[in-house]
Amino acid sequence: MGEEKTKPEKAKPEQAKPKKSSREMIAALPEIWGLLRPRRRLLAAGFVLMAVNRVSGLVLPASTKFLIDDIIGERQIQLLLPLVAAVLLATLVQGATSFALTQTLSKAAQKLIAELRRKVQEHVGRLPVAYYDANKSGALVSRIMSDVEGVRNLVGTGLVQFVGGLLTAAIALVVLLRISPLMTLMAFAFLLIFGVALRKAFRTIRPIFRERAKINAEVTGRLTESLGGVRVVKGYHAEAREHAVFAGGVERLLDNVFRSLTAMSVLSFASTALMGVVGALVMFLGVHQVLSGALTLGGFFTYTVFLGFLVAPLFQVVGIGTQLTEAIAGLERTREVLRERPEDEDPRRTVVLREIVGEVEFDRVRFAYEADRTVLHDVSFRAGPGTVTALVGSSGSGKSTVIGLIAAFHVPQEGHVLVDGVDLATVRLDSFRTHLGMVLQDSFLFDGTIRENVAFSIPEASDEQILAACRIARVDEFAERFENKYDTVIGERGVKLSGGQRQRVSIARAVLADPRILILDEATSSLDSESEELIQEGLGYLMRGRTTFVIAHRLSTIRRADQILVLEDGSILERGTHESLYAARGRYYELYTKQHGLEANLFLAPGEGDRTESSVGAPADENTASSTEPDALRLLRGRSL
Repeated sequence: MGEEKTKPEKAKPEQAKPKKSSREMIAALPEIWGLLRPRRRLLAAGFVLMAVNRVSGLVLPASTKFLIDDIIGERQIQLLLPLVAAVLLATLVQGATSFALTQTLSKAAQKLIAELRRKVQEHVGRLPVAYYDANKSGALVSRIMSDVEGVRNLVGTGLVQFVGGLLTAAIALVVLLRISPLMTLMAFAFLLIFGVALRKAFRTIRPIFRERAKINAEVTGRLTESLGGVRVVKGYHAEAREHAVFAGGVERLLDNVFRSLTAMSVLSFASTALMGVVGALVMFLGVHQVLSGALTLGGFFTYTVFLGFLVAPLFQVVGIGTQLTEAIAGLERTREVLRERPEDEDPRRTVVLREIVGEVEFDRVRFAYEADRTVLHDVSFRAGPGTVTALVGSSGSGKSTVIGLIAAFHVPQEGHVLVDGVDLATVRLDSFRTHLGMVLQDSFLFDGTIRENVAFSIPEASDEQILAACRIARVDEFAERFENKYDTVIGERGVKLSGGQRQRVSIARAVLADPRILILDEATSSLDSESEELIQEGLGYLMRGRTTFVIAHRLSTIRRADQILVLEDGSILERGTHESLYAARGRYYELYTKQHGLEANLFLAPGEGDRTESSVGAPADENTASSTEPDALRLLRGRSL
């Protein structure tokens, strides 16, 4: 289905958006709460553990005043052992709570990441085909795997440590005010100024992290494409060009990292400078207060220690705050994907198709990928149950778009696509696509075994049914020659098989599905003449009794179709059988003679020679056909009929 010229244009790289205001940050809080709410008890327990951890961590610095003023200064040696015991106990409690925090919250954060990845992947899998046309697969992989990584800091120790730092600072501030209100108020004034600057700094850093995620997705997407198309790259000696493209993306990523590192360095410098200024101020005022008798020596030492507990959280804010900012940026990108409406959530889709006959009708269908570029114009036709409809036309004429509408990949802007008289736009897709089978020109296979790829359409199929489908599609002819036979691993996209072998596996997959509506898009395009002749018989039996749509550039393969639709510029130019269209000497005649040579066809009456050439379509006499029907096909039909 890759011959259409009129396709949705690839999404343009996202432009850097203006910095979000604090109100927009607040708007993200409900989403964050939605993540935290199921784990609120765990977080509450984490906060309790954190509070115990922080308070126990303050026992050692708080003991300094008693040690210097009471035990040493006043020689109350009897207080030494109780003080040492209290310090040891507090240290053990601090260590135990730290261990518990890491075990509970860190593991909960990893569970959240796994849950989000499953959620985003499931959602992406339900999005319409148009979304994939506009987004690179590598970028989607990055959103699923990378963007959710940062949210571990919302549930993990990051958020708790952040709040813990603020709690420690609050306790330290109370202690400092009790020891020396003058020094504390002067030091707090400097910290307040730094806090305002820090808030503005994070508003600058946040868009940088958001941009980094976008660049990383673009670079990952291009790298995925390059690796997937390595044979094309090497075939055109384009290694240097691909390297240049990738290097350019890496350079953009590096520039973004440098900008974030510069911002972080400025914050680190400001934090260090603040610590120096406040330390010098405390040293100057503290010494004067000690010499004047307003402050004891133990009180001064305790003050300097607690001042560190007040200033240290600011350094934590720089580190942990950056992590939380990155987490929110990743969460925003994840929300962008989750806000896309899945194709099966259309409120119109309420009809469930349990069994279908297979009648397909297009009623005045108009379709456009973009508003100003119509691809199909007023297309109407009917394909009866069990008939073969062939779509013919030059590249870009609309054949693949018709197939996409039949498969419900798209919904027409005007008109209706009907299945058994039911508008396909109102049908639940899961109930319809179970009756649909497709063999595409690009025979996509997964990195697994032959057996797994054939069974992809019906995972619960028995080995006997899988082997039966393989015999019909002539997969057995090459699979039996491998050492591991049907358990042979075929590599990514089936790279270890030839083009014809991949196509036969794809056909076997469709055979096993036993669909009521069958789509063959150049199903034999990758086969040599001998292989094509071998599987035409299997295709013929497969198509009998099913509504089949065939796209074929080799017109000799569709001469037995019940109707042939000749499309040109999105409209049906001609319709009829091979004989009638050939006799009309119109567009079909022109296409046919270009392929087979005018002189050769002048000596053949229309339809003459058809019986001796392999062609897609069921045998004319069904009773005769049933007598020669392969046992493998009978086995498959017994599963579903």
